[in-house]
Amino acid sequence: MTRTVVFDLDGTLVDTAPDLIAALNFVLAREGLAPVPVKTARNMIGAGARKLIERGLEAEGRVTSVEDVNRLTKNFIDYYADHIADASRPFEGLEAALDDLAAQGCRFAVCTNKLEWLSKRLLDKLGLSGRFAAICGADTFGVSKPDPIILQQTVARAGGDIGATIMVGDAGPDVGVARRAGVPVIGVEFGYTDVPIAELKPDRLIGHMRELPAAVDGLRKAVSQA
Repeated sequence: MTRTVVFDLDGTLVDTAPDLIAALNFVLAREGLAPVPVKTARNMIGAGARKLIERGLEAEGRVTSVEDVNRLTKNFIDYYADHIADASRPFEGLEAALDDLAAQGCRFAVCTNKLEWLSKRLLDKLGLSGRFAAICGADTFGVSKPDPIILQQTVARAGGDIGATIMVGDAGPDVGVARRAGVPVIGVEFGYTDVPIAELKPDRLIGHMRELPAAVDGLRKAVSQA
C-alpha cells in the first residue's frame, strides 16, 4: 500500500516565521502598539491567523472586541498575502528528503491550520505545490487541527489510506490530530511551539529534514511488525 506522508506547513515544511511576524507587527504598528519580538512571536505561530493576532494582542496586554479582532485579522491576511514569500523558505534538506521518500513510493499531502488559499499561494511561490497530492487548510473542511476530520479528509483527498499514513509536524495540534486519527507522528525540533515537541511524545523526533526518510522508514517497519 502506498504510504501517505502528511505535513504541517508553518514550522515544518517552511520557515514562515519571518513573514508571519512581519505581518503581525505591521498590524500592531497600525494600532499604535509595539512590535512583538521575533523570539517571542515564533511560538505564537501554528493555530492560524486569528489566533496569532489574539496572541500578539495578549502579549501587548491589549483586550479587544471580537469586531476588532475580525478587522485586524482581515488586515493581517491582506498584508500577508502580498508578502507571503518575501523571506519564507523551505527548511534545509526538505526537497532532498521529499525526493528520497518519493523514490520509496510515498505520496505527500499538506494538512495545516493556515487558510487553504494562502497555503497554496505560499507553496506556489516556493515551487513546491506540485509535490503534494492535496493541500488542505483550516477552511477546507470547516475544522482545524487537532480535529481528526481534517487529517482524515486530507488523506482521502490525496487518494491515500488513513491506515497507511504518517503525520509530520512541529507542535501540539499536529501530535493531537495524529493521535485522534490513529496515525503515527514524527515531530520536528526546528518548528514553532510553546511546548517543546519532545514533551508531546511523538513516535519519532528529528532535528533536521535529512533525518526524515529514515524516520518514515522506521515507522513503516514498526507498524508492519506490530
